[in-house]
Amino acid sequence: MGLQLKGVNKLVGQEVHLDEINLKFESGSRYVVLGRTLAGKTSLLRVMAGLDRPTSGTVIADGQDVTGVTVRKRSIAMVYQQFINYPSQTIYENIASPLKIHGVKKNEIDRRVMEAASMLHIEHLLDRLPAELSGGQQQRTAIARALVKNVNLLLLDEPLVNLDYKLREELRDELQKIFIKRDSVVVYTTTEPSEALMLGGNIIVMHEGRVLQVGPTAEVYQHPATTKVAEIFNDPPINFMTGLIDENSVRMTNGLTFPKGSAMRDLPQDSYVFGVRSNRLSMTRGSDEHVHVTGEVTLSEINGSETFVHIRHGDESLVVQDDGVHTHETGNQVSIHVHPSAFYVFNKAGERMTSPETD
Repeated sequence: MGLQLKGVNKLVGQEVHLDEINLKFESGSRYVVLGRTLAGKTSLLRVMAGLDRPTSGTVIADGQDVTGVTVRKRSIAMVYQQFINYPSQTIYENIASPLKIHGVKKNEIDRRVMEAASMLHIEHLLDRLPAELSGGQQQRTAIARALVKNVNLLLLDEPLVNLDYKLREELRDELQKIFIKRDSVVVYTTTEPSEALMLGGNIIVMHEGRVLQVGPTAEVYQHPATTKVAEIFNDPPINFMTGLIDENSVRMTNGLTFPKGSAMRDLPQDSYVFGVRSNRLSMTRGSDEHVHVTGEVTLSEINGSETFVHIRHGDESLVVQDDGVHTHETGNQVSIHVHPSAFYVFNKAGERMTSPETD
Protein backbone atom coordinates (compact mmCIF):
# COMPACT_ATOMS: atom_id res chain seq x y z
CA MET A 1 0.00 0.00 0.00
CA GLY A 2 1.16 3.52 -0.78
CA LEU A 3 -0.31 6.55 0.95
CA GLN A 4 -0.01 10.15 -0.11
CA LEU A 5 -1.15 13.45 1.39
CA LYS A 6 -1.49 16.31 -1.09
CA GLY A 7 -1.90 19.88 0.12
CA VAL A 8 -3.60 18.79 3.33
CA ASN A 9 -4.76 21.55 5.68
CA LYS A 10 -6.74 21.17 8.90
CA LEU A 11 -8.40 24.10 10.64
CA VAL A 12 -10.28 23.85 13.93
CA GLY A 13 -12.08 27.16 14.36
CA GLN A 14 -9.36 29.74 13.73
CA GLU A 15 -6.56 27.41 14.79
CA VAL A 16 -4.28 25.83 12.18
CA HIS A 17 -3.62 22.18 13.13
CA LEU A 18 -2.10 21.15 9.79
CA ASP A 19 -0.55 23.54 7.28
CA GLU A 20 -0.06 22.44 3.64
CA ILE A 21 1.09 18.87 4.29
CA ASN A 22 2.58 17.00 1.33
CA LEU A 23 3.90 13.54 2.21
CA LYS A 24 4.39 10.13 0.63
CA PHE A 25 4.47 6.86 2.57
CA GLU A 26 5.70 3.60 1.02
CA SER A 27 4.65 0.06 2.00
CA GLY A 28 7.12 -1.85 4.12
CA SER A 29 8.61 1.36 5.51
CA ARG A 30 8.43 2.93 8.95
CA TYR A 31 8.16 6.63 9.62
CA VAL A 32 8.71 8.46 12.88
CA VAL A 33 6.91 11.79 13.27
CA LEU A 34 8.94 13.91 15.69
CA GLY A 35 7.63 17.11 17.20
CA ARG A 36 6.84 18.83 20.43
CA THR A 37 3.41 18.87 22.03
CA LEU A 38 0.90 20.63 19.72
CA ALA A 39 3.17 20.15 16.70
CA GLY A 40 0.27 18.53 14.80
CA LYS A 41 1.33 14.88 15.12
CA THR A 42 -2.02 13.50 16.33
CA SER A 43 -3.93 15.68 13.85
CA LEU A 44 -1.81 14.21 11.06
CA LEU A 45 -2.52 10.62 12.15
CA ARG A 46 -6.26 11.27 12.51
CA VAL A 47 -6.45 12.61 8.94
CA MET A 48 -4.41 9.67 7.65
CA ALA A 49 -6.74 7.25 9.44
CA GLY A 50 -9.96 8.85 8.21
CA LEU A 51 -11.04 9.82 11.74
CA ASP A 52 -10.95 13.47 10.66
CA ARG A 53 -11.49 15.00 7.26
CA PRO A 54 -9.03 17.68 6.16
CA THR A 55 -10.32 21.20 5.64
CA SER A 56 -8.66 21.06 2.23
CA GLY A 57 -6.35 18.72 0.37
CA THR A 58 -6.45 15.07 -0.64
CA VAL A 59 -5.57 11.72 0.92
CA ILE A 60 -4.69 9.05 -1.64
CA ALA A 61 -4.29 5.33 -0.90
CA ASP A 62 -3.08 3.00 -3.66
CA GLY A 63 -3.92 5.64 -6.24
CA GLN A 64 -7.49 6.11 -4.98
CA ASP A 65 -8.85 9.28 -3.38
CA VAL A 66 -9.97 8.22 0.12
CA THR A 67 -10.32 11.71 1.60
CA GLY A 68 -13.98 11.21 2.48
CA VAL A 69 -13.81 7.48 3.25
CA THR A 70 -14.44 6.66 6.92
CA VAL A 71 -11.98 4.73 9.05
CA ARG A 72 -14.34 1.72 9.12
CA LYS A 73 -13.85 1.26 5.38
CA ARG A 74 -10.06 1.49 5.47
CA SER A 75 -7.41 -1.09 6.34
CA ILE A 76 -6.10 0.81 9.36
CA ALA A 77 -5.22 0.21 13.01
CA MET A 78 -4.27 2.87 15.54
CA VAL A 79 -2.67 2.67 19.00
CA TYR A 80 -3.06 5.65 21.33
CA GLN A 81 -1.07 7.07 24.26
CA GLN A 82 -3.68 5.78 26.69
CA PHE A 83 -4.17 2.03 26.28
CA ILE A 84 -7.81 1.19 25.58
CA ASN A 85 -9.01 -2.31 26.48
CA TYR A 86 -12.44 -3.76 27.18
CA PRO A 87 -12.46 -4.32 30.96
CA SER A 88 -15.01 -7.17 30.98
CA GLN A 89 -13.23 -9.19 28.28
CA THR A 90 -10.19 -11.41 28.68
CA ILE A 91 -6.92 -10.48 27.02
CA TYR A 92 -7.62 -13.08 24.34
CA GLU A 93 -11.05 -11.54 23.67
CA ASN A 94 -9.59 -8.03 23.57
CA ILE A 95 -7.00 -9.00 20.97
CA ALA A 96 -9.50 -11.04 18.96
CA SER A 97 -12.26 -8.40 18.97
CA PRO A 98 -11.49 -6.73 15.59
CA LEU A 99 -11.26 -10.14 13.91
CA LYS A 100 -14.62 -11.24 15.29
CA ILE A 101 -16.23 -8.04 14.04
CA HIS A 102 -15.01 -8.88 10.53
CA GLY A 103 -16.23 -12.48 10.69
CA VAL A 104 -12.84 -14.18 10.62
CA LYS A 105 -13.05 -17.94 11.25
CA LYS A 106 -12.23 -19.17 14.75
CA ASN A 107 -9.15 -21.21 13.83
CA GLU A 108 -7.70 -18.20 12.00
CA ILE A 109 -8.52 -15.96 15.00
CA ASP A 110 -6.71 -18.39 17.30
CA ARG A 111 -3.67 -18.43 15.05
CA ARG A 112 -3.43 -14.63 14.72
CA VAL A 113 -4.06 -13.95 18.42
CA MET A 114 -1.35 -16.41 19.46
CA GLU A 115 1.06 -14.98 16.90
CA ALA A 116 0.54 -11.37 18.06
CA ALA A 117 0.56 -12.32 21.75
CA SER A 118 3.81 -14.27 21.31
CA MET A 119 5.50 -11.34 19.57
CA LEU A 120 4.66 -9.15 22.55
CA HIS A 121 5.31 -11.83 25.19
CA ILE A 122 1.80 -11.88 26.67
CA GLU A 123 0.69 -15.35 25.50
CA HIS A 124 0.62 -16.52 29.14
CA LEU A 125 -1.87 -13.75 30.05
CA LEU A 126 -4.63 -14.51 27.55
CA ASP A 127 -7.08 -15.82 30.16
CA ARG A 128 -6.78 -12.79 32.44
CA LEU A 129 -8.79 -9.58 32.57
CA PRO A 130 -7.14 -6.19 31.88
CA ALA A 131 -7.46 -5.14 35.54
CA GLU A 132 -5.16 -8.03 36.50
CA LEU A 133 -2.36 -6.74 34.26
CA SER A 134 0.28 -4.06 34.73
CA GLY A 135 0.19 -0.90 32.66
CA GLY A 136 2.90 -2.24 30.37
CA GLN A 137 1.03 -5.51 29.83
CA GLN A 138 -2.17 -3.61 29.05
CA GLN A 139 -0.38 -1.48 26.47
CA ARG A 140 1.07 -4.65 24.93
CA THR A 141 -2.51 -5.92 24.67
CA ALA A 142 -3.61 -2.77 22.86
CA ILE A 143 -0.66 -3.06 20.47
CA ALA A 144 -1.39 -6.77 19.86
CA ARG A 145 -5.00 -5.89 19.00
CA ALA A 146 -3.69 -3.48 16.35
CA LEU A 147 -1.12 -5.94 14.98
CA VAL A 148 -3.55 -8.85 14.72
CA LYS A 149 -5.54 -7.09 12.01
CA ASN A 150 -2.71 -7.26 9.44
CA VAL A 151 -3.68 -3.80 8.20
CA ASN A 152 -2.11 -1.75 5.42
CA LEU A 153 -1.59 1.25 7.68
CA LEU A 154 -0.48 1.00 11.31
CA LEU A 155 -0.52 4.26 13.29
CA LEU A 156 1.01 4.56 16.76
CA ASP A 157 0.48 7.84 18.60
CA GLU A 158 3.15 8.05 21.33
CA PRO A 159 2.22 4.53 22.49
CA LEU A 160 4.94 4.27 25.16
CA VAL A 161 4.67 7.73 26.73
CA ASN A 162 2.79 6.58 29.84
CA LEU A 163 5.05 3.64 30.66
CA ASP A 164 8.04 3.63 32.97
CA TYR A 165 11.57 3.81 31.53
CA LYS A 166 12.37 0.10 31.71
CA LEU A 167 9.12 -0.92 30.01
CA ARG A 168 9.59 1.69 27.32
CA GLU A 169 13.06 0.38 26.50
CA GLU A 170 11.79 -3.20 26.39
CA LEU A 171 8.76 -2.45 24.21
CA ARG A 172 10.69 -0.13 21.89
CA ASP A 173 13.13 -2.91 21.10
CA GLU A 174 10.30 -5.38 20.44
CA LEU A 175 8.41 -2.92 18.25
CA GLN A 176 11.47 -2.33 16.07
CA LYS A 177 11.65 -6.06 15.30
CA ILE A 178 7.91 -6.22 14.61
CA PHE A 179 7.97 -3.20 12.27
CA ILE A 180 10.78 -4.69 10.19
CA LYS A 181 8.70 -7.83 9.54
CA ARG A 182 5.56 -5.97 8.40
CA ASP A 183 4.75 -5.06 4.80
CA SER A 184 2.46 -2.21 5.83
CA VAL A 185 3.08 1.51 6.28
CA VAL A 186 3.99 2.11 9.93
CA VAL A 187 3.83 5.64 11.37
CA TYR A 188 4.97 6.27 14.94
CA THR A 189 4.84 9.65 16.71
CA THR A 190 7.10 10.84 19.49
CA THR A 191 8.29 13.99 21.25
CA GLU A 192 11.67 12.43 22.08
CA PRO A 193 14.68 12.75 19.76
CA SER A 194 16.40 9.77 21.40
CA GLU A 195 13.39 7.55 20.70
CA ALA A 196 13.31 8.69 17.07
CA LEU A 197 16.98 7.79 16.67
CA MET A 198 16.48 4.36 18.25
CA LEU A 199 13.55 3.53 15.97
CA GLY A 200 15.41 4.58 12.83
CA GLY A 201 13.65 4.37 9.47
CA ASN A 202 12.48 7.69 8.08
CA ILE A 203 11.66 10.81 10.05
CA ILE A 204 9.17 13.63 9.61
CA VAL A 205 10.01 16.65 11.76
CA MET A 206 6.95 18.80 12.55
CA HIS A 207 6.40 22.14 14.26
CA GLU A 208 3.16 24.10 14.68
CA GLY A 209 1.33 22.04 12.07
CA ARG A 210 4.05 22.25 9.43
CA VAL A 211 6.47 19.65 8.11
CA LEU A 212 9.99 21.06 8.44
CA GLN A 213 12.10 18.19 7.07
CA VAL A 214 11.68 14.62 5.85
CA GLY A 215 14.30 11.96 5.22
CA PRO A 216 16.25 9.00 6.61
CA THR A 217 16.44 9.51 10.38
CA ALA A 218 20.23 9.47 10.71
CA GLU A 219 20.65 11.82 7.75
CA VAL A 220 18.21 14.39 9.12
CA TYR A 221 19.85 14.21 12.54
CA GLN A 222 23.31 14.78 11.05
CA HIS A 223 22.17 17.46 8.58
CA PRO A 224 19.22 19.43 10.00
CA ALA A 225 17.95 21.83 7.33
CA THR A 226 17.25 24.70 9.73
CA THR A 227 17.94 25.90 13.26
CA LYS A 228 14.39 24.85 14.22
CA VAL A 229 14.97 21.26 13.06
CA ALA A 230 18.29 21.19 14.92
CA GLU A 231 16.53 22.52 18.02
CA ILE A 232 13.69 19.96 17.88
CA PHE A 233 15.90 17.00 16.95
CA ASN A 234 18.23 17.32 19.90
CA ASP A 235 18.01 16.52 23.60
CA PRO A 236 19.30 18.42 25.50
CA PRO A 237 18.76 21.44 23.23
CA ILE A 238 21.53 22.30 20.81
CA ASN A 239 23.73 25.25 21.80
CA PHE A 240 23.41 28.30 19.53
CA MET A 241 25.78 31.27 19.34
CA THR A 242 25.98 34.19 16.96
CA GLY A 243 29.11 35.48 15.29
CA LEU A 244 30.93 36.66 12.19
CA ILE A 245 33.02 34.83 9.64
CA ASP A 246 35.76 36.98 8.15
CA GLU A 247 38.57 36.10 5.80
CA ASN A 248 40.48 33.83 8.17
CA SER A 249 38.56 33.42 11.41
CA VAL A 250 35.32 33.12 13.30
CA ARG A 251 34.56 35.85 15.81
CA MET A 252 31.70 35.11 18.18
CA THR A 253 29.75 37.92 19.80
CA ASN A 254 30.60 36.37 23.19
CA GLY A 255 34.30 37.12 22.60
CA LEU A 256 35.47 33.74 21.28
CA THR A 257 37.75 33.83 18.26
CA PHE A 258 39.15 30.83 16.38
CA PRO A 259 40.38 29.88 12.90
CA LYS A 260 37.81 28.84 10.31
CA GLY A 261 37.26 25.09 9.98
CA SER A 262 37.69 23.57 6.50
CA ALA A 263 33.90 23.32 6.09
CA MET A 264 33.62 27.11 6.59
CA ARG A 265 36.30 28.17 4.11
CA ASP A 266 33.92 28.76 1.20
CA LEU A 267 31.38 30.73 3.20
CA PRO A 268 31.20 34.47 2.42
CA GLN A 269 32.10 36.95 5.11
CA ASP A 270 28.88 37.62 7.02
CA SER A 271 26.97 37.12 10.27
CA TYR A 272 25.91 33.55 11.09
CA VAL A 273 24.35 31.39 13.78
CA PHE A 274 26.67 28.65 15.05
CA GLY A 275 25.24 25.46 16.56
CA VAL A 276 27.08 22.85 18.58
CA ARG A 277 25.64 19.77 20.24
CA SER A 278 26.26 19.18 23.94
CA ASN A 279 28.13 15.93 23.23
CA ARG A 280 30.70 17.87 21.14
CA LEU A 281 31.56 20.09 24.12
CA SER A 282 33.99 18.60 26.60
CA MET A 283 35.14 19.33 30.13
CA THR A 284 38.44 17.58 29.39
CA ARG A 285 41.09 19.75 27.83
CA GLY A 286 41.70 18.90 24.19
CA SER A 287 44.45 19.82 21.73
CA ASP A 288 45.76 23.30 21.02
CA GLU A 289 43.27 23.50 18.14
CA HIS A 290 40.33 23.37 20.56
CA VAL A 291 38.47 26.50 21.59
CA HIS A 292 38.49 26.98 25.36
CA VAL A 293 35.60 28.62 27.20
CA THR A 294 35.31 29.52 30.86
CA GLY A 295 31.89 29.75 32.47
CA GLU A 296 29.89 29.45 35.67
CA VAL A 297 27.88 26.33 36.48
CA THR A 298 24.18 27.16 36.84
CA LEU A 299 22.75 23.63 36.95
CA SER A 300 24.02 20.03 36.94
CA GLU A 301 21.64 17.22 35.90
CA ILE A 302 22.55 13.54 36.24
CA ASN A 303 20.83 11.55 33.50
CA GLY A 304 21.69 7.85 33.75
CA SER A 305 25.36 7.48 32.90
CA GLU A 306 25.72 11.13 31.79
CA THR A 307 25.70 14.51 33.48
CA PHE A 308 24.33 17.57 31.70
CA VAL A 309 26.13 20.65 32.96
CA HIS A 310 24.52 24.03 32.30
CA ILE A 311 27.05 26.84 32.08
CA ARG A 312 26.70 30.59 31.83
CA HIS A 313 29.26 32.26 29.58
CA GLY A 314 28.64 35.99 29.35
CA ASP A 315 25.04 36.41 28.22
CA GLU A 316 24.79 32.89 26.78
CA SER A 317 23.85 29.55 28.31
CA LEU A 318 25.60 26.38 27.17
CA VAL A 319 24.85 22.74 27.98
CA VAL A 320 27.72 20.25 28.13
CA GLN A 321 27.25 16.47 28.09
CA ASP A 322 29.80 15.17 30.57
CA ASP A 323 30.15 11.38 30.36
CA GLY A 324 29.77 9.66 33.71
CA VAL A 325 28.12 10.71 36.96
CA HIS A 326 29.71 13.89 38.29
CA THR A 327 28.94 16.57 40.85
CA HIS A 328 29.36 20.15 39.68
CA GLU A 329 28.51 22.72 42.32
CA THR A 330 26.41 25.68 41.26
CA GLY A 331 28.56 28.80 41.00
CA ASN A 332 31.80 26.94 40.26
CA GLN A 333 33.98 28.23 37.43
CA VAL A 334 34.74 25.53 34.86
CA SER A 335 36.46 25.29 31.49
CA ILE A 336 34.87 23.65 28.47
CA HIS A 337 36.51 22.80 25.16
CA VAL A 338 35.30 22.36 21.59
CA HIS A 339 36.99 21.77 18.27
CA PRO A 340 36.15 24.35 15.55
CA SER A 341 35.07 21.54 13.22
CA ALA A 342 32.21 20.62 15.60
CA PHE A 343 30.03 23.61 14.68
CA TYR A 344 27.00 23.76 12.43
CA VAL A 345 26.71 27.05 10.57
CA PHE A 346 23.32 28.57 9.73
CA ASN A 347 22.64 31.80 7.86
CA LYS A 348 20.59 34.67 9.31
CA ALA A 349 17.38 33.06 7.96
CA GLY A 350 18.16 29.91 9.97
CA GLU A 351 19.09 27.74 6.97
CA ARG A 352 21.98 25.31 7.34
CA MET A 353 25.11 26.28 5.43
CA THR A 354 27.52 23.60 6.73
CA SER A 355 27.47 20.58 9.03
CA PRO A 356 30.25 19.47 11.40
CA GLU A 357 33.05 17.58 9.71
CA THR A 358 32.28 14.60 11.97
CA ASP A 359 29.12 14.21 14.06
